Amino acid sequence: MQRIWSMSLMMTAIILVDQFTKGAVQSNFYHGESITIIEGFFNLTYVRNPGAAFGMGANAHDTLRAIFFLALPVLACFWLLWLIWTTRKTSLLLCTAYSLIFAGAVGNLIDRFTLNYVVDFLDFHFKGSHFPAFNVADSAISIAAGLLIIDFIREFKNKEDTSNETSAS
Repeated sequence: MQRIWSMSLMMTAIILVDQFTKGAVQSNFYHGESITIIEGFFNLTYVRNPGAAFGMGANAHDTLRAIFFLALPVLACFWLLWLIWTTRKTSLLLCTAYSLIFAGAVGNLIDRFTLNYVVDFLDFHFKGSHFPAFNVADSAISIAAGLLIIDFIREFKNKEDTSNETSAS
């Protein structure tokens, strides 16, 4: 039960920080405004994203947008809660990854339900390349993706080691 409380606290903190930072950007920036924080590397830029990652689907019909950006993510959140519950005792890494994805999804869903778009503001540039703006919720989801990759690699190596031990017997 301790792990569920820890994960709940982490998810709540991420959602609160996500919503606070988005609110601060909306209150202090006009849409499209950008302030350089580190020249040539990092800006705070107020972007409204009606689509998915990198704005995909932004111009889709309203019905499709409602299905793909509201209904399916809500269902996915229930599935993630189930995954968190089922992995709570067996894998800290997976439980953490699913919790990060859940928190990120909820943070962005709050925007979609209240604003009909997601507020993005973290805007990075590197050596002439520009990465699309994102937010705290997106960061949580990206970190979770990294954790899932680590878990996959660990599981693959464990299966490989088990198979080598079986072959040697």
